[in-house]
Amino acid sequence: MALLTLPTTPFSDQKPGTSGLRKKVSVFLQKNYLENFVQSLFDVLPEAKGQTLVLGGDGRFHNRVAVQTILRMAAAKGYARVLVGQGGILSTPAVSAVIRATGASGGIVLSASHNPGGPDGDFGIKYNIGNGGPAPEKVTDAVFARSREVQSIHISDSPDIALDALGTVFMDGMEITVIDPVAQYAELMRSLFDFDAIRKLFAGGFRLRYDAMNAVGGPYARAILEGELGAPAGTVVNGVPLEDFGGLHPDPNPVNAEDLIAHMSAEDAPDMGAASDGDADRNMVVGRRFVVSPSDSLAVLAAHATLVPGYRSGLAGVARSMPTSTAVDRVAKALGIASYETPTGWKFFGNLLDAGKATLCGEESYGTGSSHVREKDGLWAVLFWLNLVAVTGKSVEALVRELWTQYGRCVYSRHDYEAIPTAQADTLMRGLRDALPGLPGTTVAGCDIAFADDFSYTDPVDGSVSSKQGVRVVLKDGSRVVFRLSGTGTEGATLRVYLERHEPDASRHDIEAQTALRPLVELADAVAHIRSLTGMGRPSVMT
Repeated sequence: MALLTLPTTPFSDQKPGTSGLRKKVSVFLQKNYLENFVQSLFDVLPEAKGQTLVLGGDGRFHNRVAVQTILRMAAAKGYARVLVGQGGILSTPAVSAVIRATGASGGIVLSASHNPGGPDGDFGIKYNIGNGGPAPEKVTDAVFARSREVQSIHISDSPDIALDALGTVFMDGMEITVIDPVAQYAELMRSLFDFDAIRKLFAGGFRLRYDAMNAVGGPYARAILEGELGAPAGTVVNGVPLEDFGGLHPDPNPVNAEDLIAHMSAEDAPDMGAASDGDADRNMVVGRRFVVSPSDSLAVLAAHATLVPGYRSGLAGVARSMPTSTAVDRVAKALGIASYETPTGWKFFGNLLDAGKATLCGEESYGTGSSHVREKDGLWAVLFWLNLVAVTGKSVEALVRELWTQYGRCVYSRHDYEAIPTAQADTLMRGLRDALPGLPGTTVAGCDIAFADDFSYTDPVDGSVSSKQGVRVVLKDGSRVVFRLSGTGTEGATLRVYLERHEPDASRHDIEAQTALRPLVELADAVAHIRSLTGMGRPSVMT
């Protein structure tokens, strides 16, 4: 066996977004495409001598091939050890947990998150640093710059290793340990939650339906919910990770998890429903005929955190992404703790968590997490809800309605306009930004605008500044419309429009969200000219 240096050609389109590099599988299948990115990453990382790397992915198409390639390149980089999940499998929160538990220098996650899989689907790769969280912009920017210069690939010519058998092998002097993908994560969950209380809940007849959407969350949910907590066999459905996710779109929302919504709307519905996404870092929680918004979910967890063993001493603070509703801010104010508003992207929570300024954090895109790892964590959120239901004796719906009664309901929705040609999307956002100075103090589409800005964030820990993080239009009554272009798609651009209206009147808490938010929809089109500039008469998805 030998280490080889192979010529390659720099690429110019590899810039990682906030969630790493995501492209169509067909792009990753181009000669040296994955290798160029990995080499660029390894070139900007410090020396690997004596260091441990964690490696795994969500099991989608091309995962196993990519794992073998990265192992050979890690050997050439000089890593002392690589911990790789059995079968090439590790959920995103599990990667973070393993990095933190083992003192690894970092980890490579292979996933396109909630994007579709299969030969015609998407693939992705990102790097997590030593705290377990996504690499900061200074690293991703350096990788992008290097990807435009890299001239050679350093790789071992060793054969593939056996990924399905636990144990240790060696490749050109590098130790490779195939680990149980669930073990370290399950140990962490035991330290946070009252497993005895949840076991009693299931023993008493409580019924849960957990839809893993044929993605990586299945093995974790089966091992913990059915294996440790005594949930009946069959509680976890679509629990086997498939390379194409069985044709499902592994994005846990009411549109894509329609089978779960149908079961939770039936006469004999289970007590609680839940779903996780492709790499198991997102979650959706559902009660009987009652869907919980991600923003409300974060607020409920914050309001009742001291009922859960891992958070019994209280919360240092809470953090939410700017587009997420203000529900958790209201809880934080009542608790007398700090609340932080950050740009979208989990890496922005990392500094707050590391500095002990926040304990719980969340995004409106079905992502919730805490200081236990440096990623959002789908199954963790479900276990948190189960723990609360077990110790309070209250249903999912009752816990949310109590939140609304105490703090008012933040009526909320996100409208996605997908696959917009990039030039059109850029024109829309540029025009919107140009219009910002003239909006405050005006009335548009019957709405009185108090202020409007392009959100800029100064990190309270390191002082770094992130600008142009989303346009906000805020009304005199506190209602908000937020506009962002998303970086999680692989075709064109996705315009996300976030709509929020606070409703303190309990008699109006059951109002249908789209009805309550209709004036804000008209405002959004009036200020951004969405219909005329995109040619789209309605959103692709409303959640």
